[in-house]
Amino acid sequence: MRTLFSSTLARRLALSAGAAAMMAALVAPVPAAAQQKFVSIGTGGVTGVYYAAGGAICRLVNKDRSEHGIRCSVESTGGSVFNINTIKAGELDLGVVQSDVGFNAYNGEGQFKDAGPFKKLRSVFSIHPEPFTVVARKEANIKTFDDFKGKRFNVGNPGSGTRASMDLLLKARGDDYSMFSLASELKPDEHGSALCDGKIDGFFYAVGHPSANIQDPTTTCGAQLVSLTGPAVDKLVETYPYYAKATIPAGLYPNNPQATETYGVLATFVTSADVPEETVYTIVKTVFENFDDFKKLHPAFGHLDAKDMVSKGLSAPLHPGAEKYFKEKGLL
Repeated sequence: MRTLFSSTLARRLALSAGAAAMMAALVAPVPAAAQQKFVSIGTGGVTGVYYAAGGAICRLVNKDRSEHGIRCSVESTGGSVFNINTIKAGELDLGVVQSDVGFNAYNGEGQFKDAGPFKKLRSVFSIHPEPFTVVARKEANIKTFDDFKGKRFNVGNPGSGTRASMDLLLKARGDDYSMFSLASELKPDEHGSALCDGKIDGFFYAVGHPSANIQDPTTTCGAQLVSLTGPAVDKLVETYPYYAKATIPAGLYPNNPQATETYGVLATFVTSADVPEETVYTIVKTVFENFDDFKKLHPAFGHLDAKDMVSKGLSAPLHPGAEKYFKEKGLL
């Protein structure tokens, strides 16, 4: 009886030890390289440069994911305002936004006045200049922005930085949307075809150049770029530090041999203070240590300067992960 009991107890102890070993194996730390962290980047319409910027960043990050364990996905969204609100809600990790929209979000101004300041907004780096681009249907015979009075004009989709900038421009001019016979709210993917189909006479769009979104209507139906100048523009550039005058080069687009004078903002890459330092550090390191490759991923990135990307257009404090990398490389 004593022998049987001892044998049974030994078997139970052996089974318990095996179970414990199995449990220990299940909860043992997984090597960092094997742990997958998922990050999402909010951008804009698929034909815009925001989507290309997010795609370029994700492409570089995913190339080395076996080393750092971060898997990056790019999301086409409604644009800057949408991206900031969604980052604030914790549903996006990072996003591309206009510098003016980032400024308003951080300070609780403009379109974020009711929501209040988003003090957890953090800058990662700035990307490309974004001149405000006005495009007119060839047959509409538009020479200046004033000529759009009584015309059908696309003011941008709600939630986009383009729309927010349009609101501010009209206010500075002493106008509102009643100056147009139709103020349409098409997304960037839709306004070029609507112009060529004769459904609208013009559109306003903040975009890096060259852009397929502008290339398509200028090629397909001879659409014309219209300069955006005058006292209202001068006042905006003087009042707001995130605005600067810009020139779209002559001949950059078909049927537009003239230089186009305008003003604009910078596209900036932002995140939240809640996103881990290590994650942002890894993303920034990946982009800047593959900088030549990054610049080749879209024509709008061809003239980027690393020092400018750390110092210009940043409307919120740098994220600690970005700051750490830039200090290591002597960029700060």
